[in-house]
Amino acid sequence: MTKQMSATVDDASLSSTPGAGAFEERRRAGRAARSRSPRSGHGAGAVMADRFDPVSLLEQQSASRVRELVPLRYDRMTASPFAFFRGAALLMAADLATAPSSGLNAQLCGDAHLSNFGLFASPERQLVFDINDFDETLPGPFEWDLKRLVTSFEIAGRHRGFSENERRPILRAAALAYRERMIDLAKSSVLDAWYDRLDAGKIASWLRDERKAERAGKSQIKGWDSIVAKAQTKDRNRAFSRLVVTEGGRLRIMSDPPLVVPVEELFPDDERIHATEVWMRDFLEGYRQTLPAERHPLAEYRYVHMARSVGGIGSVGTRCWILLLTGKDDTDPLILQAKEAQASVLERFLPPSKHSHHGERVVRGQRLLQAASDIFLGWHRTTEVGGGERDFYLRQLHDWKGSVDPEVMVPRGAMLYARLCGETLARGHARTGDRVQIAAYLGRSQAFDNAIVAFAEAYADQNEKDHAAFVAAIASGRLTARSI
Repeated sequence: MTKQMSATVDDASLSSTPGAGAFEERRRAGRAARSRSPRSGHGAGAVMADRFDPVSLLEQQSASRVRELVPLRYDRMTASPFAFFRGAALLMAADLATAPSSGLNAQLCGDAHLSNFGLFASPERQLVFDINDFDETLPGPFEWDLKRLVTSFEIAGRHRGFSENERRPILRAAALAYRERMIDLAKSSVLDAWYDRLDAGKIASWLRDERKAERAGKSQIKGWDSIVAKAQTKDRNRAFSRLVVTEGGRLRIMSDPPLVVPVEELFPDDERIHATEVWMRDFLEGYRQTLPAERHPLAEYRYVHMARSVGGIGSVGTRCWILLLTGKDDTDPLILQAKEAQASVLERFLPPSKHSHHGERVVRGQRLLQAASDIFLGWHRTTEVGGGERDFYLRQLHDWKGSVDPEVMVPRGAMLYARLCGETLARGHARTGDRVQIAAYLGRSQAFDNAIVAFAEAYADQNEKDHAAFVAAIASGRLTARSI
């Protein structure tokens, strides 16, 4: 497949574009982009009929993953068209690459579906709402992220049994929230736009206002309060109590195969186990060099134990380690996740990142898009014991994590959540692209919103066909799926 020339972008252009030139010139450039790529062109017609074989693309992607875990990934993707969509970012990237491009670029999340937004703790210990998955991050046309986000609401709405009349306002809410927030940020001062973020308290206040306006009910406010309360319990101590046991007077990560497999169970002999743990200690020292502070808290922790783990649907099969460290004593734990970073699914269709290290690509993309990031976020390239050279990024496993469960969403709640996600995505794009040009391109009419909604509905149809082809490939024996 060829890369779409109109989508050409590099990291250097992102850093130099915002703030360059007069604001009015940037507005004119954004409006001029409508002539090259009309907003209506992003609609249903952008979903191509003459496509690739979706199963072949997934097979290609699986080739670099842990072989024994790939059937687990396939099993999870069979569950529903929504579960399939979560694991099929590569397929959508291939389709987006053939669609009309605005030519206006930002740092993309690359997998901006609704389940990749949520709550987490900022370094200042505030609970903030933001994008929380960056494995596929890369610079590209801003609308790629928005199309994936709005499409995810259409597919999730179908999964929940919402009617078309219930789903369409939800899609419009996401697109409208993105457009209006981008316009507001384009009018803001540079620093106000840069520091803009959304925390749990602001969302609670906003929901109370929405209830007064009869756009939210008691159940939405109660549900949000429950998500916040639950998130605040998901800290390192809770992760420690759920994952770690004491065996023979030593702390050890509990075995729960195939989801969590301690190092002792992965390898047959003591020599290999010892070599792997020596490798991990060296790995942690290399990772420490990428952390933002010269005197970082990590320096006071020591390595204790490690286990292989399995990530979410899109990540199953990539190498992932859970690392147990302790500080002043065994009651002062830190659990890190070291996750393999492979090439972004976008990289087949867009110019590669200037960062040859994929872990660095993920971390730097996350630091750009998020208003606040984990202080333990870093990266390292290493040669595994008995294996090849691999890129990893590291972060805390749990630090006040919270999210909306799409399996229990109702239309009114989904509408509110769509607005939050749309605004949040706009914030990230405004920090990394030219918010003035993008806002001018979007404009104040509903032309762009209408096109994105039409695209999402059409792409949801295509996703259902791809899911059916995927399930058929498993039934025929072409692919192997295995549950836990």
